[in-house]
Amino acid sequence: MAKTTVSCPQCKQPVTADITRLFDVSQDPQAKQTLLSGAYNLIQCPSCGYRGQVPTPVVYHDPENELLLTFFPPELGVPVNQQEQMIGPILKKVMESLPMEKRKAYLFKPETMLTRQRLVERVLEEDGITHEMLEAQQKQLNFLQRLASVSPESRPEIIKQEEELVNEDLLMILQRLIQSAAASGDEQSADVLAGLQQQILENTDYGKEVLSQVQEQQAAFQALEEASKSGLTREKLLNLIVDAADSEIRLVTLVSMARGGMDYGFFQALTDRIQQSTGAEQAKLTELREKLLEMTHEIDEAIKEQENLAGQLLDEILSKDNIEESTLQALGGVNEIFLEVLRKRIQTARSENNDSLLAKLQKVAGAIQKVSAPGANIELIEALIQAEDEPAIKAILEENADEVTDEFMQFLMNLMNQTQQQQGREAAAEKLQQVYRHALRFSMKRNLESAAE
Repeated sequence: MAKTTVSCPQCKQPVTADITRLFDVSQDPQAKQTLLSGAYNLIQCPSCGYRGQVPTPVVYHDPENELLLTFFPPELGVPVNQQEQMIGPILKKVMESLPMEKRKAYLFKPETMLTRQRLVERVLEEDGITHEMLEAQQKQLNFLQRLASVSPESRPEIIKQEEELVNEDLLMILQRLIQSAAASGDEQSADVLAGLQQQILENTDYGKEVLSQVQEQQAAFQALEEASKSGLTREKLLNLIVDAADSEIRLVTLVSMARGGMDYGFFQALTDRIQQSTGAEQAKLTELREKLLEMTHEIDEAIKEQENLAGQLLDEILSKDNIEESTLQALGGVNEIFLEVLRKRIQTARSENNDSLLAKLQKVAGAIQKVSAPGANIELIEALIQAEDEPAIKAILEENADEVTDEFMQFLMNLMNQTQQQQGREAAAEKLQQVYRHALRFSMKRNLESAAE
């Protein structure tokens, strides 16, 4: 987005705002969601107080679906020939952003959308979204707009009247609106929407169920974190999982986080406990074992598929001449599993003295780190993992104290949990757990020292 001076639709006074005219999925993976949410080109006029969307020409480009759409707000009252002159440079930018081999016929025949609603519908048609689905979504949007226009005290009654509209889709719409408002720096709108979200959750049966699930997940997180402080043994993990057997959410959360600890020894310990029990308790534990075997199998298959996809994406990035640019274009597919695959490739290339491949992989890591949160410091994590002993780990942490942030600790914990879920990675998981334990101590000690100053 670029800072632009536009006229307020209501009082015509100049307003400086972030205006986006090109939504190009090939350049910004979030462009589609932003367009669909409608949370773009929003202003708040300091003169008259108007809050809403600024009418401006829009171009949408999705090369995967060969879509090039244009929309020119009719309220601007601009003749057709002038519309073409204004949109022409944007279309040229789309063309120039693509390599020659990807410049296909659809680029020369952009589709003109007469209304903003039709623009949204055309984008959604490619995803199999029906008109009925759109009508339901519009009702939900109208519901949210109505809530936003009244006082917080009046909302519970309206929510009860329209409770049938509250479902997963509505909460997803609301979450996207909150994220878009926050990303555009509109903290006031983000706060209003967050307040709506909380009231919807507290005043509907569906919302209360969601809150209950969140609480169950948090309880599982806290229990696992507490057990990990003094070292997570098989016996501790087994006790946690047996205690969570009656809560599907808590059980799923624990298994997904601690898959790496659920090895042969874990299931042998569970079998021993089954054999030592009788009656209803034995039946309950036997059922739990079958459920755990099914859940771990599904997790392993899902991780394997994600690792394969991450490996394919990394191979595609490495095949390009400009690795940094291709990495940035693929950021939508970069997640913790991708980063772990990248880390393993770096480790293998280093151990095999493959300097050429190592240089390319480090370019990928560097490009990601430039646009990532401070936590995604792959090189520091790699150095900690390669450290020979505990004194070496402590020395590296001391040397990179500024990098050991809350974000870094969160990223490291997520990476540790992810590795624990992977079969055959027990040694790596144990090393990461050792690194995390030392990093946590280092971070806590530093925070205590800062508080004492």
